[in-house]
Amino acid sequence: MLVPVSLLAESMLHTLDPFVFEITTGVGPRWYGASYLSGFLVGWVILRWLANSGRIPLNSRQVGDLLTNAVIGVIVGGRLGHCVFYERELLVQFTSGFPYWGLLAIHKGGMASHGGVIGVAVAVALSARREKIPFLAVGDAVVFVVPWGLMFGRLANWINGELWGRALPLEMQANPPWWSVKYPHELEQLVQIPPQLESLRAIAPATERVPDATFIQWMVATAYDHANAAHEQVVQTITPLLTAYYPSQFFQALAEGPALILLMSLAWLRPRRAGTMGAIFFVSYGLLRFATEQFREPDQGIDMVGTLTLPMALSIAMIAVGAGIFALSRSGILLGGLLRRRG
Repeated sequence: MLVPVSLLAESMLHTLDPFVFEITTGVGPRWYGASYLSGFLVGWVILRWLANSGRIPLNSRQVGDLLTNAVIGVIVGGRLGHCVFYERELLVQFTSGFPYWGLLAIHKGGMASHGGVIGVAVAVALSARREKIPFLAVGDAVVFVVPWGLMFGRLANWINGELWGRALPLEMQANPPWWSVKYPHELEQLVQIPPQLESLRAIAPATERVPDATFIQWMVATAYDHANAAHEQVVQTITPLLTAYYPSQFFQALAEGPALILLMSLAWLRPRRAGTMGAIFFVSYGLLRFATEQFREPDQGIDMVGTLTLPMALSIAMIAVGAGIFALSRSGILLGGLLRRRG
C-alpha cells in the first residue's frame, strides 16, 4: 500500500511503502516494477498512434516488434549498466540461493538509466536492420517516447527512498522549506542512541522491549507501521533529528520527463531530417541530467572522472553522441530521408 508522505516541520518525511500491495511479508508487486510497465505501455500507445497516423515510417506490427526489443534492451542494458558502472562486484558475486549470480539479482534493485538508453539504442539498431528501415528514422520514433519511461523510473526512485539528493545548506536546516525531504533510514547511520530518543522506550509495548543494539531498528520499523498507535509520537520525535535533503528524484523526474517531452514535441511540429529528434534527445537529456546531478548525493564508492561523478561524465558523453548524430543527419549519412509531420 502507498502510504502518504507526512508533512512535518515544513519538510516532508519519507514514509512511502515500495510495495503496491504485499501478498506475504516482503513479497508482492512493487511500484518500481509498475513504473517500468507504465513506461512501456505509454510508449506502445504513443508509437502505435504515430504509426497509424503516418507520422513515423513503421506499421503496427513493426511497432510491436520494436517495443519488444526495446523492453529487452532497457532491462538488459539497465542492469548491465548498473553492474559495470556502479557495482562491478556483482559481476563476480555468486551465491547458493536463487538467482545464484549477483548480475541476475535484479529484484534487489540496481538499474542504470544510461545503461538503459544504450540498451534501447542497440534494440533500435537491430530492429532497423531487420526491417530494412534507416536507423536514424527508427531512432527518431523511439526517443520521442523514452522520456515517459525515464520520468516513471525517477518517481519510483522517490517511492523507494533511494538516490537521495544532497543535504540542504546548514543555514536552511533549522527551518527547511516544504519541498525538502527527510529520510527515517538516516537514523540507521547513528552509532549511539541520541538522548532525545530515550523517551521512546516508554512507547514500546512491554512485549517489544529491545536492547540498545536494535533500538534504532525498532524505532525506524515503528515509524513505518501506521497501525501502531505510537506512530505519530515516533515521527514527531525523530523528525527534528533528521537532515533535510533536496528532492533530487523530483528534479530529475521533471527534467527527464515533462521538460524533455516538451522539447521533443516542439521539434516534432516541423519537417526535419532523420536523426534530428535523436540528436535533440541525446543533447537535451545529457544537459538536463548533468544539471540535476548537481543536487544529487553521489553514491558511496562511485567512480570519479576528475571532479565529475560518473553520471555527470556519462551525461557529457551523451551530449557528444547527440552532436555526432546531428552531424550524421546533416551530412546525409544513414539519413533515411526527410520525415514530415502529417495529419
